[in-house]
Amino acid sequence: MKYVSAYLLAVLGGTANPKVDDIANILGSVGVDSDNETAKLVISKLQGKTIEELISEGAAGLVSVSGGGAPAAASAAPAAGGAAPAADKPAAKKEEPKEESDDDMGFGLFD
Repeated sequence: MKYVSAYLLAVLGGTANPKVDDIANILGSVGVDSDNETAKLVISKLQGKTIEELISEGAAGLVSVSGGGAPAAASAAPAAGGAAPAADKPAAKKEEPKEESDDDMGFGLFD
């Protein structure tokens, strides 16, 4: 990822076709060592593509990664004629957690 970021920074900085040295200079400016073979691989894969193309290709790959959010059906608007969302209902009272007793059969976890 750091090589792709350095490549994109070089392109944004005005270098239409970044070279290995450009990537090494960018990474070196923030104290990161670079591997020439990895930089060559990144350059060969990204050469000739615009930043917009790269971002759209990367965004398409994110679809397969789960973010752990709510399922799409749960967050979608109700279908025509469907019921209103549950947010219209008053909030249920939360029970206070009961305090645990000290009856621990003569021993405790940290005794």
